[in-house]
Amino acid sequence: MSPERIKELSRQYFEHVRTLRRHLHSHPELSFQEHETAAFVAEELRNMGLQPHTGIAGTGVTAIIEGQAGSAVIALRADMDALPIQEENEVEYRSQHDGVMHACGHDVHTSSLLGAARILQETKDNWRGSIRLIFQPGEEKLPGGASTMIAEGVLKNPSVDGIFGQHAFTPYKVGTVAFCPGRMMASTDELYLTVRGKGGHAAYPHLLKDPVPVAARIIDALHQITGRLISPLEPAVVSIGKVEARGATNVIPDEVHMEGTVRAMNEDIRNTILEAVERITRQTAAASGMEVVVDIRRGYPSLVNDVEMTGRAIARAENYLGKEQVFLAEPRMGAEDFAFYSQEIPACFYRLGTGNPEKGITSFIHTPTFDIDEDALMTGMGLMAWNAIEELQFRS
Repeated sequence: MSPERIKELSRQYFEHVRTLRRHLHSHPELSFQEHETAAFVAEELRNMGLQPHTGIAGTGVTAIIEGQAGSAVIALRADMDALPIQEENEVEYRSQHDGVMHACGHDVHTSSLLGAARILQETKDNWRGSIRLIFQPGEEKLPGGASTMIAEGVLKNPSVDGIFGQHAFTPYKVGTVAFCPGRMMASTDELYLTVRGKGGHAAYPHLLKDPVPVAARIIDALHQITGRLISPLEPAVVSIGKVEARGATNVIPDEVHMEGTVRAMNEDIRNTILEAVERITRQTAAASGMEVVVDIRRGYPSLVNDVEMTGRAIARAENYLGKEQVFLAEPRMGAEDFAFYSQEIPACFYRLGTGNPEKGITSFIHTPTFDIDEDALMTGMGLMAWNAIEELQFRS
């Protein structure tokens, strides 16, 4: 199997895949509500002669493409959910659902994987092993569809040896891709902290238990965790982004509510920070005779790409696209629930260039004007298929 053959099939299926992407973009659905999307994906898979399994993690869809005899199994993953954003693009395929938009490129991921599936189905007599297609719900919302799909056995029967995923990224120009061996994205956990005192007239603080300065001390102490308890060589973030004290100029409130996030690139560091958050919050409140409610909601783990598998993917991408089109990406403190897969099996998650400044396509993800240069679909489907085939041959 040659990369030229994969490129030829990518060009052949491009118009169809673009139509799929535009349909998905026009009909976005929120996390764990992807019922129409799942049905659309399943029907497309049936049209290829595949037998999809539906209802996994609620709205997830999977299918297996069998090549020639071989025991290796590689998975390809796409997420399907959209965001609660009102689209502002004036395009023929703009969202038809008010307040819901594919502003993170999951329509790109899903249509690219459907295109890759067509290529793989067309070429299955030319490679060995099996490829599992994973169309996943709920990437944008805790607990994350990946964790639920894993719990329901998506990486078993037969066991998956490795997994690839990609993410649309407008800062990289169409036709390019970027890889990050090792640690790529951070874990993400949510903090909900409430300090409870006794409010009243602000002119008589000696008669009250003022939670406001206690909350301020907690915030200051939490922000010192990464600078004093964590090595400066370890990427980590503790941020409080919301503080709510429903008092007034002359009213001290009964309680102060705070919300924030913890990010880390290392699971041990993550646990250390979360333990410190709870300990410091409780001790600071207790020192002033206050009660405190500490609600820590664990989110996605850190995303760690397998170094060797990613190295092979980089070499393949350079062969497929040309060295000048392949970059190394810096780790980022954003989060992705593909991380759950990376904690279970060797994984490679990479960025797919979708921007084009010459066409005015520069808006970042999670904005109401996000869009892509649709030529990226050819790169998206072709490189995913090529990586899967070549990784299978490596493992055979």
